[in-house]
Amino acid sequence: MQPTAIITYVLIIINVIVSIKGFKESSFLDQYSFRVDEVLVKKQYYRMVTAGFLHVGWMHLILNMIVLYLFSISVEAYMGSLPFVVVYFAGLIGGNLLALFIHRMHGDYSAVGASGAVCGIIFASIALFPGLHVGMLLLPLRVPGWLFGLLYIAYSIYGIRSQIDNIGHEAHLGGALVGMYTAIAFHPHAVLSNFVTIAVITGPAILFIYVIVTRPHVLFVDNFYFKQHHNATLDDRYNLAKRIEQNEVDVILEKIHQKGINSLSKVEKDKLDNYSRGR
Repeated sequence: MQPTAIITYVLIIINVIVSIKGFKESSFLDQYSFRVDEVLVKKQYYRMVTAGFLHVGWMHLILNMIVLYLFSISVEAYMGSLPFVVVYFAGLIGGNLLALFIHRMHGDYSAVGASGAVCGIIFASIALFPGLHVGMLLLPLRVPGWLFGLLYIAYSIYGIRSQIDNIGHEAHLGGALVGMYTAIAFHPHAVLSNFVTIAVITGPAILFIYVIVTRPHVLFVDNFYFKQHHNATLDDRYNLAKRIEQNEVDVILEKIHQKGINSLSKVEKDKLDNYSRGR
């Protein structure tokens, strides 16, 4: 094990342990995944971070960890452990923030995965290492970093715009940009030594983000996976969430009345405890 890459290994181990627990316990996955209403309505901001250590299955986990390993070794060795950690979590949170903004009116939207953080590390390496060529998994093909970055940004924009699949393109785009510019903040000389690559990546991404901020109606968000969103206001969704929560608590209290408190499951006890604490 390389001493300069210790944080990379630690992050991979944490991702594997947390994800396996999520595979085994659906309640754990539900409690810590990224969910728009839980973040905006219930103020459970911790989900912006914890969701990044959960995955929906082994293939999702393994792919993210392989890519993380391949890019993180050199980035951590070059930047040092602390800056590397900052870039990782900046990409993770930045990706979820963009997803939260784009889906702020879609309370049922949820996501998990380390992809935002991983994209942050990938694009940090593209910015920091001029002349970098990026290989494609399982394919004997390597392309210049600037071309990979441009194609990936274009693909992410297309994915957000069309929503043709169940991939969190918003987290990928947000994570890539935030991770890249966090790395540049630690090594500003990268702007001079790798200006063309950074500009080629930044241009279309910033333009797209400007468009979705100023003209959100251009997005087609409804799709096979997330259909029939209702653009309720935050107050509407808060009131609805409180009514649903109250109904759930009423059912639990009635169960206690009928069968006693020992009849409650752990999930029901936790729900009652959280309600009593106002969480």
